[in-house]
This record gives sequence, C-alpha cells and structure tokens, in this order.
Amino acid sequence: MSYDPRFVSTEWLAAHLGAPNLVIVDASWHMPASGRSGRAEYLERHIPGAVFFDIDAISDTSSPLPHMLPTEIVFRAAMESLGIGRSMKIVVYDTAGLFSAPRVWWTLKAFGAVDVQILDGGFPKWLAEGHPVEAGEPTIYPASFEAHLDKSWVASIDEVATRLANGSAQVLDARAAERFRGEVPEPRAGLRAGHMPGARNLPVSEVVKNGRLVDSDAIRAAVEAAGIDTKRPIITSCGSGVTAAILWLALDVIGARPKALYDGSWTEWGGSDRPVATGPATPLPKD
Repeated sequence: MSYDPRFVSTEWLAAHLGAPNLVIVDASWHMPASGRSGRAEYLERHIPGAVFFDIDAISDTSSPLPHMLPTEIVFRAAMESLGIGRSMKIVVYDTAGLFSAPRVWWTLKAFGAVDVQILDGGFPKWLAEGHPVEAGEPTIYPASFEAHLDKSWVASIDEVATRLANGSAQVLDARAAERFRGEVPEPRAGLRAGHMPGARNLPVSEVVKNGRLVDSDAIRAAVEAAGIDTKRPIITSCGSGVTAAILWLALDVIGARPKALYDGSWTEWGGSDRPVATGPATPLPKD
C-alpha cells in the first residue's frame, strides 16, 4: 500500500532497531480452534527486542466474554511490566501480516498511547526480506503508562441495540459472509448463528490481501458495496472484537473513522436473548 501514517515499513523498522524510545510489540493472536499459541510462537522467534502483548491475558478476566478491555489500572500495570510507555513510539505487528495487530493498535490508542503504528506486512514481510529475529524473553526496561480509556471508542450491547433500532448508527460486521448470514455454525459453542438485525457485512477478507491492507480505493469500494454511508456513524463488530479493529483501521484510512467498536461483538450478542437475523443484510432506517 502507499504510505499511510498509521503504518511503518519493514525497512524503517530494520533501520531503527534498538532506537531509544522505540518499543516493538508482537500482538499475535490466533482463533481458539487453530491450536496455535501466539506466545509460544513468539518465544520461538520474534523481531529483536519485541515484547509480547497477550490479548487474552491483558483483558477483563472477570468477564465471561473473551479479551474484553481491562480496567485502566490493569492496563497500566500490564504496559509498564512490558516496558511500554504512553509517550514512546510503539510499533505493533503480528505473524499473520494483518490480523490481530489492529486490535492492539486500537487498544493502545483507546487507552491514550500517543504514537502507535502497525508494521506494514507484519512478520511475514519481515521474514521474507531476511531481517533478523531472536528467540526467548527480551530485556525489558522501566516505562510509565498513565492509562486513560476513551470510553467513547467502545460500544456496549445496549448502545448497539438502541442505535440499530433507531437507525442512529450503522453496524458493520467483519465476520465471513456465511457466518453473517447464519449458514454455518459459529466457531464458539453456544452461540446462535446469524447477525444483528439491521447490521451490514464487510468480511475482513475484502480489505486485507496477502497480510496487508488493500489500497484506499479498494477499501472505499468494499465499504460502498456493503451498503455503508461513510458520512453517518459506524460501529464495527465481529466475532469477539479482534477483526472489528481491522475494519476500524480500514475506515480510518479512508477518512471515515468509526464512532465505536462493539467490544462484546457476536460472542456477546449471539449468546444473549437479543434478536437475531439470518440471510442477507437488510438496510437500516435513515435518520
């Protein structure tokens, strides 16, 4: 993709390894059914100096829902234990290229991090270009992270339900089309199949190709094809709040930053008694 301030290139990062005030974050996360462990793979090899951000561990562990945002106190402690400072330059990547890194990018920004970027092409591009890797635990230096969560970035189930009912926001669901339409079982047990009535569908596979975000024109075309009006408020959603951040990133790139991300996403909605629709998306009422 062409240069975008939300990203840094592998060439830039390779030239700045070890730079003061720079922290590299491995944000790799895999679907539970994959049998893969982001942390185990991190310990095997990662970009030199990178620390591991565990999406499942750095969360609200009191919630029955997976990897919900933690409290400010918990987040601050976690970041400081990783040597991540609020004012440092933070570069986030994942082993898929572009999958879970946007969730950590979004989380850091929501809690007040000043300078967060995503490694364009992620770990696959880094490896393909022959850049160095290391194994094991890195040396971590003290850092300060005064966490302040911008609650406006996060939508609750009640807000989503109200906004869908009155048409005051559009919900854009990142799940695969067959999951959205309710044609296949959900990967998490106990969830109904389908989507929120009035939601629209934009599978992340439409905006991410070969581990990288597609260009702005392709994003705009995909968003338009999904029936989204970028001039009206948008809430992103997915299965459990991870790929919803990819849609947030894509919309942000085209100047249509979402109003919020639905953290509970389908894991919460599909496991509740809220109404469920199946089949293709139906249009939302206009204001």
